[in-house]
Amino acid sequence: MVESNVKTAVLYSDIKPNDAQTAELIAFLKKEFDAEIDFCWQKDETIKNGFRIEIDSKVYDWTLEGRFRQLRNSIKLLARENKDIIPLLKENLSRWSPKPVAKEIGTVLSVEDCVATVEGLKTAFFGEILIFGDGIKGMVQSVSEKVCGCILFDDNAEICAGTKVHHSGRIAGFPCGKGFLGRVTNALGEPIDAKGGIDCDDYRPIEKAAPGIIDRAAVNKPLETGILAIDSIFPIGKGQRELIIGDRQTGKSSIAIDAIINQKGKNVICIYVAIGQKTSFVLNLVNTLAKHGAMDYTAVITASAGENATLQYIAPYCGCTLGEYFMEQGKDVLIVYDDLSKHAVAYREISLLLGRSPGREAYPGDVFYLHSRLLERSAHLSSELGGGSMTALPIVETQAGDVSAYIPTNIISITDGQIFLESGMFYAGQRPAINIGLSVSRVGGNAQTAAMKKAVKTLRLDLAQFHEKEIFMQFSSELDEETRRNLAYGQGLMRMLRQKQSNPLPLHAQVIMLIAGLSHSMEKVPLENVENFLKKLIKTVEKEYPELCKNIDENGDFSGEEEKKIILLANKIGG
Repeated sequence: MVESNVKTAVLYSDIKPNDAQTAELIAFLKKEFDAEIDFCWQKDETIKNGFRIEIDSKVYDWTLEGRFRQLRNSIKLLARENKDIIPLLKENLSRWSPKPVAKEIGTVLSVEDCVATVEGLKTAFFGEILIFGDGIKGMVQSVSEKVCGCILFDDNAEICAGTKVHHSGRIAGFPCGKGFLGRVTNALGEPIDAKGGIDCDDYRPIEKAAPGIIDRAAVNKPLETGILAIDSIFPIGKGQRELIIGDRQTGKSSIAIDAIINQKGKNVICIYVAIGQKTSFVLNLVNTLAKHGAMDYTAVITASAGENATLQYIAPYCGCTLGEYFMEQGKDVLIVYDDLSKHAVAYREISLLLGRSPGREAYPGDVFYLHSRLLERSAHLSSELGGGSMTALPIVETQAGDVSAYIPTNIISITDGQIFLESGMFYAGQRPAINIGLSVSRVGGNAQTAAMKKAVKTLRLDLAQFHEKEIFMQFSSELDEETRRNLAYGQGLMRMLRQKQSNPLPLHAQVIMLIAGLSHSMEKVPLENVENFLKKLIKTVEKEYPELCKNIDENGDFSGEEEKKIILLANKIGG
């Protein structure tokens, strides 16, 4: 029995060829290979100009990149021969046709969960996208002399031992553009909000070197969260990385959401990356942002708890890539990673499947680099590069308040400060439950307006003294009058720092509250009436001194006379 001479050819392109084009291509391949052709088409949205044909171990690259590559080689050859390039180049182009190039074809040895081991791809490089038999894509994560480990982006049910694997020659990327604002996508950039496709302006690699020292400018502009306890004591600057850390259900995500809501009308683009979160959480997040009009300037990228570890691993890098796209256009970006604890767990799972040696808490040795290369990409760019910024708010979950665990200590050492949320304060009703002693912002007063610097005065010191006296108060039955007054003053300040969720405060309201609180104007106000007192004071100041409020919001400053006016009103209202 004679074996039939049939070869399979696969054409990759963004647009399907018509019947006439298909017939022409089949005729061309029959002539080249002297065989019958089994021709099929596979959609590849990354090929916007031209096409690529793969047959046996050869590739006809008629993409725009392929034509440029061959043109470049022709120019180099002519230049080496010292010939007049222009007429020869014209002749070369007039009779140009795609030439087949040798191609490596790999074979899957084994598949475990989201990891495939492949042999036969000797030229595969770290981060390269590989194409498996039915179009499933994966990314190279480990390379050895004989095999490479590849993490899979899609369901691996169709991949088994013996499946053929091809090079793509590209590193993993993410589509970018304004079309992502107001949308919810997965880690591959595919919309999951049933609002249709997304127009992208660029396709950028998800892994990129962080800006160098020369490319950066000082972090000296405030990114106001609208949360009094943060903007006054732990100011966040544009380009800073401020960690939000605490136990489960202590309001970590709420702080990030409030910060996004507060950027309305401030020309700041926000990106929320949900890693390993429940789908219901993402739904509530989107509804909350939409309710406050924040989805107009926010992109949500999610790799939910039900998705594989690969998507959870690449999600923050994809969000960072989208943020860099806007930052490099001179815009200010706020990005939230919620949370990096789950991101580290996903990376640990991948690393163990790849056969890497486990270290402390079974994490691989490069887990520090995992987050440092992500968070270092947040920066305030120099004016020569447009002056854009990307501010990162990574979130980390602790167990029983243990900040000395492996992942928390790693990320604390990378970031420019942390906001520590304490479960005891949270359940006692102090929300946001920020522990003043363990929280810090290393940018300090450089990221505060003059108005906030004047208003905050000795707030942190006063609160520290109050907490110290509060501890001793537990062991004392009798207190002198001065101690009672100091305790009442501290309790009033703590009550002032309480703030309802999704209720960010403008700068002038925060300044008014601080001036009133630190001038001892609230000492005679019962604790249960502090909230109403402050609301009434703010409304009164806004009504009687609108120019004062406008000056604080627009110019970030106030005079001594204006401060006296606020104190007089506070004393009058407080009785």
